Amino acid sequence: MLLTYQYKLKPTEAQAAVMEVWGERLRRHWNYALGERLDAFYRSRCQIDRCSIVAEPIGDIPKEVNYYTQASALKETKRLFPDYKGIYADCQQQNLMRLDRAWKRWRKPDRNGKRGGRPRFKKRSDICSFTFPRVNNPKAGAHLTGNVLQLSKIGEIELILHRPIPEGFVLKQATLVRKADGWYVSFSMADETVPEALPVERVKTACGIDVGLEKFLVTSEGEAVSMPQFFRQSQQRLARQQKKLARMQKGSENYKRQANEVARLHLHVSRQRREFHYQVAHWLCDLYDLISFEGLNIRGLARTRLAKSILDAAWGGFLQILQAVAVKRGKRTVEVNPRGTSIECCGCGERVKKTLSERVHRCGCGVVIDRDWNAGINIKVRGLRAVGLPLSGCGGLSAGMPVKQQLSLVSLRSSR
Repeated sequence: MLLTYQYKLKPTEAQAAVMEVWGERLRRHWNYALGERLDAFYRSRCQIDRCSIVAEPIGDIPKEVNYYTQASALKETKRLFPDYKGIYADCQQQNLMRLDRAWKRWRKPDRNGKRGGRPRFKKRSDICSFTFPRVNNPKAGAHLTGNVLQLSKIGEIELILHRPIPEGFVLKQATLVRKADGWYVSFSMADETVPEALPVERVKTACGIDVGLEKFLVTSEGEAVSMPQFFRQSQQRLARQQKKLARMQKGSENYKRQANEVARLHLHVSRQRREFHYQVAHWLCDLYDLISFEGLNIRGLARTRLAKSILDAAWGGFLQILQAVAVKRGKRTVEVNPRGTSIECCGCGERVKKTLSERVHRCGCGVVIDRDWNAGINIKVRGLRAVGLPLSGCGGLSAGMPVKQQLSLVSLRSSR
């Protein structure tokens, strides 16, 4: 399993200037290579007898453009633009590899038939990053010794080693990225200590989680995690800082300093949210061997009037973190169909339609519980069925006790 550890760098002013120049030149090279690919694509996407009657590019049909043709042209690029000789060669190749992966995600659907968006031209304000694909080997451009990172053509940079790299981990690559508060390095490393996934027959505890906006999530056991709303807490402060930015002369030094201040605030909110997601994910993995969740269309939900609250909760980011933490700890996760989890009764299976304002599930069979709790139980049942476990096991509903009596044994409580 590949893990990523990120550390803050402490470069000198000269080193920071060099890294910014590298990022700007690689950005321009990305834009040129993307333009070359798009030009070839639009000029050769249809047969000569089936051209559009509205508009079609004219001229010679270019040759096929891919990673190999563009990588072989790097020598010519350095001849025409000598400044590119100062950039480590592997970083330029990795820049083209990153574009090639983005291009393939757009052109080739995945196993679910979905495609990524079209690669975009990068602006100056985009994240500045570049990658050294090898670390600590004879042909590598990056060498880590203690808390000092030696980079080819840049020099030695001290880093804040806030947590040691575990013994036995093999460093694969180093990615340098510039954020609002400075430069960071992300080490990708192979972890051979990750346990294998827990066999299904050894699963002892299971739960289903229903994410929402009133509460961040509710488990099938009735435990609720409150919604922190990190963005809304910082919204007034962000509005003041952005108002100051809007009144400044664009491009001036004051404008740049204020833009950095706004970026720092957004970075702080992002880090708060990410830390919260990791805490909740570890809490769930401490308690349960199997965690079921809904496969939501978050992108579609984010187009509704609740978009700000949905994006502030960042369900997609949380579910990705939850799955990564579960893999690292040898636990299991399962995605289930979200259709009908909120309206189906967990006791009898009857569909009880409700509006969003109705927060209590009431069924004719006598079950009266919180709406999200009901959904969590349904998600858990679907997860157990998906992996082939009996519903009466893993803390599931007992076959001999009435559902209404079982639900009365658990009280909905807030754990946060």
